[in-house]
Amino acid sequence: MATIQQFLRAGLLDYVQLAISPTLLGSGEQLFANIDLLKLGYRCTEHVSTEKAMHVVLRKDGQGRRGV
Repeated sequence: MATIQQFLRAGLLDYVQLAISPTLLGSGEQLFANIDLLKLGYRCTEHVSTEKAMHVVLRKDGQGRRGV
């Protein structure tokens, strides 16, 4: 988790693709705790909800779809 947060803060990730499932498994960890994604230039560019999960793509400003 800490490595992903460091990469986000350093602006080294062009995009992040997440599948979020509403399953309660304890307290968990907060991936985006104390990270201002908007200030770092990340925007939600895609999101699809299904019965089992929500799929989200966060892209850094200026990063188009390049052979994802």
